[in-house]
Amino acid sequence: MSILGNRVLRREDPALITGEGAYLADLRLAELDGAVTVAFVRSPTAHALIESIDVSEALEMPGVLAVFTAAELDLPAPRKRLAWIPDEFTRPWIAVDRVRFVGEVVAVVVAETPAQAEDAIEMVIVEYEPLDAVVDPVDALADGAPLLFESFGSNLACTFEEELAEGEIAADIFAGCEVVVEADFVNQRLAAVPLEGRATAATWIDGRPTVWISCQGVHGARNFLAGGLGIDRNDMRVIAPDVGGGFGAKISPYAEDLLVVWVSRQLGRPARWIESRGENLVAMGHGRDQRHHVRIGGRRDGRVTAYQLDVIANAGAYPTMGAFLPTFTRLMAPGTYDIAQVETSASVVVTNTMSIEAYRGAGRPEATAAIERAMDLFAAEVGLDPVEVRRINLLPAHPLPITTATGAIYDAGDYGGALDAVLEAADYTALRAEQARRRHTGETPWLGIGVSTYVEITAGGGVPTEFGAVTVRDDGSAVVRTGSSSHGQGHHTVWASLVSDQTGIPPERIEVIHGDTDVVAKGGGTAGSRSLQLGGSAVYTAAIELVERAVPLAAQLLEAAAEDVRLDADRGEFHVVGTPAISIGWAKLAAEFPDDMAVETDFVATGPTFPFGAHVAVVEVDPETGLTRLIRHVACDDAGVIVNPLLADGQRHGGIAQGVAQALLEEVRYDPDGNPMTTTLADYTFISACELPSFELVSHETPTTHNPLGAKGIGESGTIGSTPAVQSAVIDALAHLGVRHLDMPCSPERVWRAISGVS
Repeated sequence: MSILGNRVLRREDPALITGEGAYLADLRLAELDGAVTVAFVRSPTAHALIESIDVSEALEMPGVLAVFTAAELDLPAPRKRLAWIPDEFTRPWIAVDRVRFVGEVVAVVVAETPAQAEDAIEMVIVEYEPLDAVVDPVDALADGAPLLFESFGSNLACTFEEELAEGEIAADIFAGCEVVVEADFVNQRLAAVPLEGRATAATWIDGRPTVWISCQGVHGARNFLAGGLGIDRNDMRVIAPDVGGGFGAKISPYAEDLLVVWVSRQLGRPARWIESRGENLVAMGHGRDQRHHVRIGGRRDGRVTAYQLDVIANAGAYPTMGAFLPTFTRLMAPGTYDIAQVETSASVVVTNTMSIEAYRGAGRPEATAAIERAMDLFAAEVGLDPVEVRRINLLPAHPLPITTATGAIYDAGDYGGALDAVLEAADYTALRAEQARRRHTGETPWLGIGVSTYVEITAGGGVPTEFGAVTVRDDGSAVVRTGSSSHGQGHHTVWASLVSDQTGIPPERIEVIHGDTDVVAKGGGTAGSRSLQLGGSAVYTAAIELVERAVPLAAQLLEAAAEDVRLDADRGEFHVVGTPAISIGWAKLAAEFPDDMAVETDFVATGPTFPFGAHVAVVEVDPETGLTRLIRHVACDDAGVIVNPLLADGQRHGGIAQGVAQALLEEVRYDPDGNPMTTTLADYTFISACELPSFELVSHETPTTHNPLGAKGIGESGTIGSTPAVQSAVIDALAHLGVRHLDMPCSPERVWRAISGVS
C-alpha cells in the first residue's frame, strides 16, 4: 500500500526537539578543536568616509590574536552577483575607504573566546567623516540626492521596461476605459529572522578547506566561497549541519562567511563565527522594500481591461538579489486575472541600507499585493463587491498551459474553483451579513473581511533541475543522496517515503543524506519552493529506474523471464507472477549485484510550476486604539498533488503566519540618517502564536504535468495569499469611514490615525 498522500509524521523531529540536533553553534568536532572566534567591527554610521583605523589597543587586549582591515586582505576582488549591475556597485569584502550602511564590516577581530573578541571590537578606533545618507528609494532618485557611488553618478542601478520595436510608439492602454484608478503602495522592508542566525566555521586540512555553514544549499555556497578565495571549487568541502531556518536570506553566503574561511587559513587554526541577533537584524539580507505605482482601468460593470505597475525597488547599498526580484514582480503582475493589456516597469535603486535578498516568495508576494489592492480599489470605485470583481476577471480554468499578458506560461490552474472553495468554507455571505449588522447597530469592534486570489511561479529562474541518487546496501537498506537542502521542510521524511513507495523498502530503513559537497556531487539547494517538484522528482525517478534495473537481475536469480517478475512493493521483494512464496529481497540483489544497485539522476522539469489559491481573512478593529485582531483565516492553497498533507499543512501554517506578520506587524525601519531603528526583537515586532488564530485550511489539488509527482511548490504560497487578504480586511473594517487604503504594516498607530483622520 502506498504511503504517499498520507500524513506521515516527520522523522526529523525527535532529534531536534530533544536537543540532539547539531546546529552550527552546537558542533563539537575534532576538526574544530581549538577554534578561534571571529567577530566583526561594523560601521555605526550609514554613510561616511573612513579616515583612519587604529587597531593597536585591540591587539593588546587579552586573548586577541589578530585584527584585520581591508589593507591586510590578499583576496581576489569580489565578483558581482548580477551581470547587468555596474561594477562600481559590487560590495568589497571589507569596507575600503567608505561605508554605505550601518553594519558594514570595517575590520575583523580574532580572539581565543567570544567574550574576548567582543571586548576587543570596542577597542578598534575608527575615525569617520560623515556623509549625507539616503534611505528612501524615491528620494534616492531625486536630483541632488546623496550618491553612494560618486564615480557612477547616479543611485539608479538598473531599469526594466517594456521593449518597443524601432519606431514604435507606446499606446495608451487606458484609452477608452470608463474608470481608471491610480494609487501608490509601499511594500515595506522585512527581516527574515530565522531562529538560527548566520554561522560559519572553517578549518584547513592539508591545504584544503572544510567549511560548515548555515545555508540553503552547500553547492552554491561552495562555489561562492571558492571563487572568493581564488581556489578550485573541487578543492573545498562545504557542509550544512542542522539549519535553523533560512527563508531565502541564506541562499547565498555573505562577506562574513568568506572572511571566516580566510582567517582560518591566515592563522592556521580552525575559526568560528556565530552571528548575534543584533547583527542579524542589521546585516543579514532584508526582504521586500518596493514602492508600487499602479493604474487600473476598465468598465463600470467590473471588467478590468488595463493594468500598469511601475516598481521602484530598493536594493540597499549593494545590489544583489534585490536587483533581480523585480523581474518576478513584473512577470506575475496580472496575477490570476485575464487582463488584456498589462504594462510594467521597474527601477532598481541603491540606498544607505542593508542589501535586499530573497525572502519567502521573493518578488511574487509584491506582485500579488499590488494587483490585489488594485482590484479592491477598482471594486470600490465601481461600487461592486470585491469578490464579484474578482470573479468577473479571473482567468478561466485551464488544464493546459496558458500564456499571460506578461509572457508567463501558467501550467494547469483553476482560480475560480479555489475562490469558490475558500468562500464556501468561510461562509462569506454570513460574514458580510454580520458586518452589516454591526455597522447598523454601531457595535464594536468593527469587522473587516479581506479576500485575495494569487498565483506564483515556483522552481523558476534558470533550468529547473536537481540531482538525486538511490543506493541499496547489502543489508537491504537504502541511502538517498539529494542536491536539495533541508532546513525545516521535512526532506528526510518525504524522500524516504518516495523511495519506499517504489521499492518497498521501509522508510525507517532509508537514510537521506544532503548538505555535504564531498558526499553529494551537485545540487541546486532549497529556494523558490523547488524542493519536492525537483529534488523529490529526482529521487523518485531514481527509485523507479532502480526497480527497472533490478527486475531483470531478480529474474536471473529466480530463473525466470524478466517480463514474468514483479516487485511486491508492500514487502519489498521480487517474485514470479503467480508464485509469491518464492521471492528475492533487496539484500540478496545488493549482495549479488552491488554495482547495479546505485542509480543517479539529474531530473529536469519541463517548466516551472504555478501554484495558486485564495484566502479569506477576518479581522476585528478596536476603534478606540486601532488594535487589529485576526480572528479567522481561511486558506485554499493549490500546490498540485500533495505527497504528505501533514508537511504541506505545516508549510502553509508557517507561510500564512509570515504573511500575516507583514500585513499587521513587521517592518524594518531606518531614520532619515540611515540609523536602523529595529535592532532587537523588542523593536522588530516578530509575530508569535499569540497574535494568530487557528488557520482553516481548504484542500484543492490541480496536478501539473511538469514533473512525475504532479507537484507544485508549497513553501511560499501561504505568505503570498495571506498578506493582501489581511491588509484588505483591515481596510475593509474602516471602509464605512471612507478609508480606501492603508500601507502595511497596519499597525495600531496607523489604523488609529486613519480612524481619527490624523495624517
